[in-house]
Amino acid sequence: MSPGVRRLAEVGSADKPSVGGKAAALGELTRARIPVPPGFVVPAETFGQVMAVVDPAGALVGAVEGVAAGDVPAIVLVASRLRERITALPMPGDVVAQIAAAYDSLASPGAAAPTPVAVRSSATMEDSATASFAGLQDTYLAVRGTSAVLDAVRRCWASMYNDESVAYRRRLRLPEDGLGMGVVIQRMIRPRAAGVMFTRSPVTGDRSVVAIEGTWGLGSALVSGEVNPDGFTVSKVTGEITGRRVGAKLRMHSFGPNEPGICSSAMPAGLRGQPCLTDDEARALAAVGQRVEEHYGVPQDIEWALLGARPGDDLALLHGDPADRIRLLQSRPETVWAARERPPVATPKPRASDHVLAWLEKPL
Repeated sequence: MSPGVRRLAEVGSADKPSVGGKAAALGELTRARIPVPPGFVVPAETFGQVMAVVDPAGALVGAVEGVAAGDVPAIVLVASRLRERITALPMPGDVVAQIAAAYDSLASPGAAAPTPVAVRSSATMEDSATASFAGLQDTYLAVRGTSAVLDAVRRCWASMYNDESVAYRRRLRLPEDGLGMGVVIQRMIRPRAAGVMFTRSPVTGDRSVVAIEGTWGLGSALVSGEVNPDGFTVSKVTGEITGRRVGAKLRMHSFGPNEPGICSSAMPAGLRGQPCLTDDEARALAAVGQRVEEHYGVPQDIEWALLGARPGDDLALLHGDPADRIRLLQSRPETVWAARERPPVATPKPRASDHVLAWLEKPL
């Protein structure tokens, strides 16, 4: 692997400043022997080189930091200027060669068609315990061919300045200086089912359960809100499935063998009311989720995919440990309940004036 790109197995949590949150998490999972699809990352340093050409004096980035959080027209204007310049800039020749070589290394032996990959933004400020940037930067699925991959990388860099992402950073008053964007390129997989799971209940905050949501095919149908997913609640203590819901899954996302991008189609009638997971698969997912939580030490928000038979095939034909067919696509700290559990800035006092007096009594 060339110096300008790094295999996911070569990075971990400590590399977040150089490769971004998503890449660091995927690398950390790989090191923890939890299977993820193979891939590599274009580090944030390359994004920095691009920005040095796009905005050498820092005027455009400074303009972004200068807009008010609620000034939507100003955000749209300054963000669009940066996106246009980034996507229009020719990529340096050495970067092109490095990405092309790494992409070629993901091909299956003897494959005739270009390898489909997922190209995913990995910003250096994302996926912390206090802020979630999920969905604010771009992801491109089933990208095929070197030229298309390079274009998707460029668009991921530009998505640092998506309107929603800029507005969110301004609302949190985060500095723009020093932000970086890595880009993850991973081989696409064809899951029978996919979805998300939380290693605590997202509704009650209960840490004794794992909450799983899933649908047939690619999980992008769930993330985009096109399906009402199946739901499983699994006890961490006993492994018992304590809650079960079969959703009305009306759409399915998939990708063809030779066509770029994702296809959204009507779910076959026979699958709409059929659960996408067996009980053994739900328990296996919960067990993997617990391993990830134990590794990080805090509850996790996890994207998963399950290999095996195609949607609609007889699940009785599956053999072996379901855990062997699980692949994780992302893991990030759970933020909703973590935010609620943070201690208050100050201990409540009987009277408002007591807070003032306490501040005045502090030593200078």
